[in-house]
Amino acid sequence: MMDRLMKRISELDAPVVVGLDPQLGFVPEQILQAAFAECGETLEGAGEAVWRFNKGLIDAVYDLIPAVKPQIAMYEQFGIPGLIACKKTVDYCHEKGLIVIGDVKRGDIGSTSAAYAAAHLGTVQVGSACLPVFDEDVVTVNPYLGSDGIVPFLKACESCGKGIFVLVKTSNPSSGEFQDRLIDGKPLYELVGEKVCEWGEAVPYEKYPAVGAVIGATYPEMGEKLRKLMPKTVFLVPGYGAQGAGAAELAPYFDQDGLGVIVNSSRGIIAAWKKEQYAKFGAEGFADAARAATLDMIEDLRSVK
Repeated sequence: MMDRLMKRISELDAPVVVGLDPQLGFVPEQILQAAFAECGETLEGAGEAVWRFNKGLIDAVYDLIPAVKPQIAMYEQFGIPGLIACKKTVDYCHEKGLIVIGDVKRGDIGSTSAAYAAAHLGTVQVGSACLPVFDEDVVTVNPYLGSDGIVPFLKACESCGKGIFVLVKTSNPSSGEFQDRLIDGKPLYELVGEKVCEWGEAVPYEKYPAVGAVIGATYPEMGEKLRKLMPKTVFLVPGYGAQGAGAAELAPYFDQDGLGVIVNSSRGIIAAWKKEQYAKFGAEGFADAARAATLDMIEDLRSVK
């Protein structure tokens, strides 16, 4: 899967993933009112508004980018209607040829981890049928429970041709409370990085292992260190734009071929219409604003490779 992702990035020269993290405050009023008129001010109405918003965004950017990243919590908050909107979004992205990275941050052990892997990457057995569920291509995984939590995902990667991104050094301000703690003289994030490399070797691959790493853009010196430690690993990089990191900080994250990285932007793109820079598009032009912001991000990242 990571080889497929890197191939698509190379074809488009766009190491960008758009985070589909909808909040109702990002959804233009005309979409909200249309959804509420049909479904009421209900969870169903919220789910319908999210779906219509996502569809407009996808139609505007699908030809520019290799992948999208729906954050499942933004859908779960609206209950079952939100999850239906998430599934409709995933399916529509696949119709448009996009790779879907499910930002689910799952982490458990045994049969629970296997169930998460089946739900998001693999299939479930229902009578004589073997059925996909959310059917993302790649998901984010929390490694805190160790290999017991990761192995079921590795099995799904191998059997279904999927991938995972393991949290290694995240972009949030308090990440260092645990991730930077020294163990035998090494920060914990380095030890997790070493395990990511080990796990990656467990699944057959061509050039890029199926096991990638989440490395925040907000800690470039650590990203540079991790690139040396993990020369073949694909990095999923949050923290660009709204969290403060710019393209200049990302140069050390790329591998020697100018690949190995996919950079996320969520509200910087999906809520671009609310930013002064793109205000000319207005609420009616929210999708055009998202396209303009995506093009600007692509151009920015091309400058540092």
